[in-house]
Amino acid sequence: MVNNQIEAQAAPEARSLILKNLGILLSGRGSNFEAIAHSIASGKIPDAHIAIVISNKPEAGGLETAKKLNLPTAFIASKGKGREIHDREIVAALREHQVDLVCLAGYMRLLSPWFVQQFPKRILNIHPSLLPAFPGLEAQQQAFAYGVKVTGCTVHFVDEELDHGSIIVQKTVPVLDSDDEHALTMRILEQEHLAYTEAINLVLEGSYDIAGRRFVRKTSVHR
Repeated sequence: MVNNQIEAQAAPEARSLILKNLGILLSGRGSNFEAIAHSIASGKIPDAHIAIVISNKPEAGGLETAKKLNLPTAFIASKGKGREIHDREIVAALREHQVDLVCLAGYMRLLSPWFVQQFPKRILNIHPSLLPAFPGLEAQQQAFAYGVKVTGCTVHFVDEELDHGSIIVQKTVPVLDSDDEHALTMRILEQEHLAYTEAINLVLEGSYDIAGRRFVRKTSVHR
């Protein structure tokens, strides 16, 4: 996705005085991060810019992509550290860059309860299944092996449990008889990119309530 057609983000002050700062956490190539960056650059996410991209893996492809886009990056090693110790280092970097909304984009670590408490209802994650079905790792493989006819992806708020927070956006993907795991994964990924952009916009707009577990959009009443 990163090519000559994707330009680095415009400076925040050149676009809006009320842009929200996004912090991206990733551990790998960062396909969903690239999609978010592309949506911001193309105006599909008009109210945000990426303040920092952080990885716990020095070789993460997403870090290299972020550097090519002239975005601030940080490698914060997790190996050999307790979860909360590492999380405190991550949170310090997010606060230094005044992050308003944290977006997990293939971040392969479970956040500590302490981390979640620092950004209540301000951490998003995307998962390649229709939660609550097939949480955890290899969700696409789980769906394919189980024999479901429809799967998809979910963007949700992060809470203290794995793949558990309130659902913001879901996209469905049919499982075709001709599919293998790779083909299914690629079609889900296409919908992930759309779903994340939609979810970020919904959350930044702020026109919603959480009723129990339900993410409910507020409707305007015109008189």
